[in-house]
Amino acid sequence: MNRRSRGSSSSSGSVGGASDSCRRRSDVPRNRNNDNNKGGDSADVSFIVGTCSSMCPERERVTRERLRDLSVFERLHGNPTKSSSDLAVKKFCRTLSAADVQASDVRPLPVLEETLRYLLSLMDSREHPFEVVHDFIFDRTRSVRQDLSIQNLASERVIHLYEEIVKFHVISRQRLQSCSGASISSMHHLNMEQLAKTLTTLYNIYDVNRKPDYIYENEAEFRSLYVLLHLNTSSGVMGEPLSLWFRKLTSNLIKSKEMCFVRKLLRSYRNGNYRSFLRTTASEATYLQYCISEPHIREMRSFAVECINNVCYKLQPYPLLRLSQNLMMKELDVESLCHECGLEIRTDSDGCIVLPTKQTSFCRPKEGFKNYDLIGIEVESLLCEDT
Repeated sequence: MNRRSRGSSSSSGSVGGASDSCRRRSDVPRNRNNDNNKGGDSADVSFIVGTCSSMCPERERVTRERLRDLSVFERLHGNPTKSSSDLAVKKFCRTLSAADVQASDVRPLPVLEETLRYLLSLMDSREHPFEVVHDFIFDRTRSVRQDLSIQNLASERVIHLYEEIVKFHVISRQRLQSCSGASISSMHHLNMEQLAKTLTTLYNIYDVNRKPDYIYENEAEFRSLYVLLHLNTSSGVMGEPLSLWFRKLTSNLIKSKEMCFVRKLLRSYRNGNYRSFLRTTASEATYLQYCISEPHIREMRSFAVECINNVCYKLQPYPLLRLSQNLMMKELDVESLCHECGLEIRTDSDGCIVLPTKQTSFCRPKEGFKNYDLIGIEVESLLCEDT
């Protein structure tokens, strides 16, 4: 999954062996998802062994057919009152009690793996807007996590499921930014909330399965996402401060290329070194890291424009070509960015497009900045490497 090779990661061998692939760990915290019954994924029920052999328990499917409670992805031939075992997927239940849960309603690990594969296959669906796709997968992946928690499953196969769910939330974070509508802000907030909770659970499972000097294949990359989510201390993302979080990492994780990369980004961000931030991102970021970094890229670019406008000599307008090189943007995109910031550009006597400095009209758009390509990074290539 990583763009860069892992010098300190171990990618071969299974911790505990094949016989442990579905084991239940007594040392896994009951409340792994850091949720409660009001809005969480873990439930106040005894751990059971699921026996449901389909993506949705039959009694739930029949009930939802009767109530016409079927997503567009679950309707057989578009019929809102009919589904099938190949289409219906178990919904997330906000509250559960021991009396509500039966083994026949809970999916075992192989069925959960199959369910998640099916859900993620819908990510690139073109039949419906992405916010519709996201809303369906968002709810059903919470249900997958709920079934994992009910059964207290914590193995390498479970780690893979949580990594895939984190990946879904990260990609959704990026794609929701290009969606419009009254509900998008709420969807983005809920997506970030569940991303934080899923990462917390994933980190817990990494830790309880830890062997000395062992790092899971993708662990360093997924640990690095926490740092990227907390570059800005005022971002509002849940979690403890980075100064405390770093202390809990093993030395092998701290020394990994992925963590060295985000620590360098953190320094550049905190120091306002936009050139280092952008160049490091373009040369070293994986696809998931780039998705998380996009808002920071926009922030650093606007910061650079503001600095140049405020600091440079008024009688020497700043060449837009040089600015585009510093910001790793196309020149036309730099023009658009300057206009977004409320700044005017002009053509000098030599025919070069320049940015007059000391303009007092600089501002940040209330709706945020547009996304512009980062020259030097091939997003599609990163995506191919990541899949």
